[in-house]
Amino acid sequence: MLAYISSLISWLAGRLRGRAELELEVIALRHQLAVLYRQHPGRLRLSALDRLLWIWLYRVWPPCLNIMLLVKPATVVQWHRQGFRLYWRWRSRSGRPSVAREVRELIRQMNRANPLWGAPRIHGELLKLGIGVAKPRSQSTCCDGNALADMA
Repeated sequence: MLAYISSLISWLAGRLRGRAELELEVIALRHQLAVLYRQHPGRLRLSALDRLLWIWLYRVWPPCLNIMLLVKPATVVQWHRQGFRLYWRWRSRSGRPSVAREVRELIRQMNRANPLWGAPRIHGELLKLGIGVAKPRSQSTCCDGNALADMA
């Protein structure tokens, strides 16, 4: 009798839930079955695609953590956060932008022609010509055109 009532309640809950939510649940459960069927006895090995699917499911439908049986829900959240960190680390790569070879030659030529000009003066002259290069670091470290040419 208890099993009958339980199945009736789950049937009613299924009828009340949205179709998209049911489809996502089916995807998650079927994928877990597929992972279990392809495994050999021993430790569970997950591919990168398995992890990506579960991360995507978590992002689209966070309650999927309730039906995760193969991995801990905290593990899926951890994978999601690692991916987020990797993405933003990739987006915020640091470093000076590269300068064209012609601009470097122009800087060296300006330095040879005007040995008394420092890096700030050469930078200013380049800006007047409409050439944008990175600003010299500071007066103490970049006090001549060679330093600017080395930075470029």
